[in-house]
Amino acid sequence: MNRDARPQHGVPLETEYRPRHALDFRRTVLFLRRGHNDPTMTVDGPVVWRASRTPYGLATLALRQSSAGGVRAAAWGAGSEWALTQLPALCGADDDVDEFDASLHPLIAHAHHQNPGLRLARTDIVFDALACAIFEQKVTAMQAFGAWRRIVTWFGERAPGPTPHPMFAPPTIEGWRHIPSWAWHRAGLEPPQSRTVVEAARRGDSLARASAAVHTGSERDRVLTSVRGVGLWTAAETRIRSLGDADAVSVGDYHLAHEVGNALTGSRTDDDGMLELLAPWTGHRQRVIRLIGASGMREQRRGPKLHPEDHRAR
Repeated sequence: MNRDARPQHGVPLETEYRPRHALDFRRTVLFLRRGHNDPTMTVDGPVVWRASRTPYGLATLALRQSSAGGVRAAAWGAGSEWALTQLPALCGADDDVDEFDASLHPLIAHAHHQNPGLRLARTDIVFDALACAIFEQKVTAMQAFGAWRRIVTWFGERAPGPTPHPMFAPPTIEGWRHIPSWAWHRAGLEPPQSRTVVEAARRGDSLARASAAVHTGSERDRVLTSVRGVGLWTAAETRIRSLGDADAVSVGDYHLAHEVGNALTGSRTDDDGMLELLAPWTGHRQRVIRLIGASGMREQRRGPKLHPEDHRAR
């Protein structure tokens, strides 16, 4: 296959999703983008492009929100029909806010009022979300996003459709298993992470089916953490992206507990303190975290910015 040639894209399938609720389309969908140079997701003016590997093959979506609030979508590739059917979930249609009480804290109440269209997207593609979360274990976002960009570009598949620049869908589950060790190293991913991706890929299909079949966070965590190298942080990140889990909390995150504590009390806290602070919103704890992010409240950094060392030339 000539990876530099633009695939024949033909006539797209098209639809329009009309949400029954306010929708901040960009804030909802672009949460899934892993850095500005993510090869699976890009923004070209008013259009958000997303490439994915669906259960029926590759699909590229071109998404644009209309002035009336609907989301117009065009899709190319063998997975087009699946991608258009899944579009409402991608835009947060399954995100139920009926029992969410923002009034429990003034900051959350204000953020919720200011961001009525913030919804939690779900991709329904579990393995890619798991692989992406593994890339982000114990490294900076810059390192993780760079490694993701390289591996997906080198070993993924060119996305169909008239994309504004070459885009790529992630490898197949079998493809993840056969990425050579030198490529992981060149991409900047550490051996513990690459081994975990390969280990997960050995059980990829069964993991995806099992995690989609259960309905509680604890059950999903049990399925995902059965893979050696996958802990609760990685499981939560996977649940957030693939299943739109409104209650998932990424315990063990380097900054999250500090950010939540600072926003809700004005002081830092640890993971246990964060869980205690979020307990009144059980069922919607991820929503509270996202609203804290949307509020613009940030803890003042107390040390020098980390400049990670690049080991790829060694």
